[in-house]
Amino acid sequence: MAITQISQITNRTGLQIDLPQLAGGELGWSVDERRLWIGNGTLAEGAPVIGNTEILTEFSDVIILPGTYTYQGAAAGYIAQTGPTPDAPVKQSLQSWMDQWASVKDFGAVGDGVTDDTAAINRALQQLYCIATNPQIRRSLFFPAGVYLVSDSILIPPYATLYGEGINGSIIQLDSTSSAPYVARTADSNQQTGLSIGNSGAITPQSVTISNMSFATLSPTKNIFLVEDANTCTFTNVSFLGPLEQADLTTNVNDTAGVRFASTFTYVTTGIEFNNCLFSGTTYGMNTATSLTGIDEQVTGITVTDSEFTLLYQAVLSGTQPVVNGGSTGIRITSSVFNSIYAEGIFFGQVSLNFTGHNIFYDVGNFFQGYTSPYTSIINFQSDNNVSVGDMFARTDAYSGPINPGYSFPRILINNTTSIAVTNGSQIALGTYVRQSGQVGTLNDGVNVPTTIQNANQVPLNISNLLANSFVMNYTISRNGAVRTGSMTVSLGSGSFPVTWSDDYTENTDTGITLTVVQIGNIASVQYTSTTEVQIATISYSLTTFT
Repeated sequence: MAITQISQITNRTGLQIDLPQLAGGELGWSVDERRLWIGNGTLAEGAPVIGNTEILTEFSDVIILPGTYTYQGAAAGYIAQTGPTPDAPVKQSLQSWMDQWASVKDFGAVGDGVTDDTAAINRALQQLYCIATNPQIRRSLFFPAGVYLVSDSILIPPYATLYGEGINGSIIQLDSTSSAPYVARTADSNQQTGLSIGNSGAITPQSVTISNMSFATLSPTKNIFLVEDANTCTFTNVSFLGPLEQADLTTNVNDTAGVRFASTFTYVTTGIEFNNCLFSGTTYGMNTATSLTGIDEQVTGITVTDSEFTLLYQAVLSGTQPVVNGGSTGIRITSSVFNSIYAEGIFFGQVSLNFTGHNIFYDVGNFFQGYTSPYTSIINFQSDNNVSVGDMFARTDAYSGPINPGYSFPRILINNTTSIAVTNGSQIALGTYVRQSGQVGTLNDGVNVPTTIQNANQVPLNISNLLANSFVMNYTISRNGAVRTGSMTVSLGSGSFPVTWSDDYTENTDTGITLTVVQIGNIASVQYTSTTEVQIATISYSLTTFT
């Protein structure tokens, strides 16, 4: 280094690599790294060690300077023992300690909703999960609160863990001008997608965990997320948000979905979980058909729990396109809320072995016109071996009769398949066999004109030949100690054939009740007359039909 002396202050300047041992009090400036040093002096002068000491400047790496970090867990006087003895604590450098996790901003992402963060996010995923197969390189990738605008799909490789600061805090949003079909999609360990997945020995998509963040698009024609050739992936507290409003959702022309799925014969998508997630603002919440191929490929083991579907054309759609290798099986949708859905909440087409249970359906299948204007079923099964148990519906019995769009529509259609459906507390359907829950009605005293029986909610005992061509009513009548129990079998009229019935019963004494069946148009009504005994009667009954 060159030597410059000003009064008694000596300093050297040069490259960091050329820094020599400085004399006591002598300064050395590394021009290339902008670091400042001072000589310690000799031991004889009282220096504890021979060498140079760095003087902190605005360019100093303060992370490197601290020697080590030891976890203490100090609280209320407690200090954790991290090593085998109190005198041998576990130590690590501060840099090592901070490198235990990573922020997407470490890789250049900004999150201001203006800067294109596509390259930075994909680079972070590549560096953390793709450059080596050694698990030690993997770190959870944190998205600080912000809107991360992207112009192309985010490619999420195997073993990736992404987390943010909540569904309204950390948002990856696809720009409205992007030509990318998805905001994000699963990829292999080389970030390859589509037919290239698994090429060159790449690890296929698997073991992805995403939590506390949102994926959104500004384009009305773009899908949100594609789970492709993947297994064992979990989404927790994640939103899939599109820009569509209610006026856009009276048709499925946009054909977008919050989540779509794709598989090949070699790599079947399986074991995908959605917990406490939100699906909104797209044509479909979830659709097992890829929009690119229009095929329902084989997908197994999709689980949705404690989630919300709102502001959609249809919520969950599967098996409506040509099915490959059986299509989707093992879809389980439980404990979720459906509201503001234009048409069906759940539609299982040519697929089997799927389940819904303990969900609540509010304004669903009413064309956004409210509960009293039903236009579609709420759940629709087109194939055998699908089950709905414990699902609850805001649509009441009064609006769940024969198919009459705008006035009544069944809550669940199983379309003569060998599927099972339990509707609210009112009935259970086992394939074509339907058994209604037992109900209670009052038969007034002294009724001379045949009057239709009504239940406790004043719903008349009617049945349409559009729902069934026959029914059996099992009943018990009680009146002032008299008890009659019987079974009324009814064949409904059709065309020129009239309604016919038989009433087979036993009673301990005459109840004074006469039952008849009258049919007007498509509707058959069970009616009664009663003698005058200054005593009303009670009827408990249940209907059985074959649809």
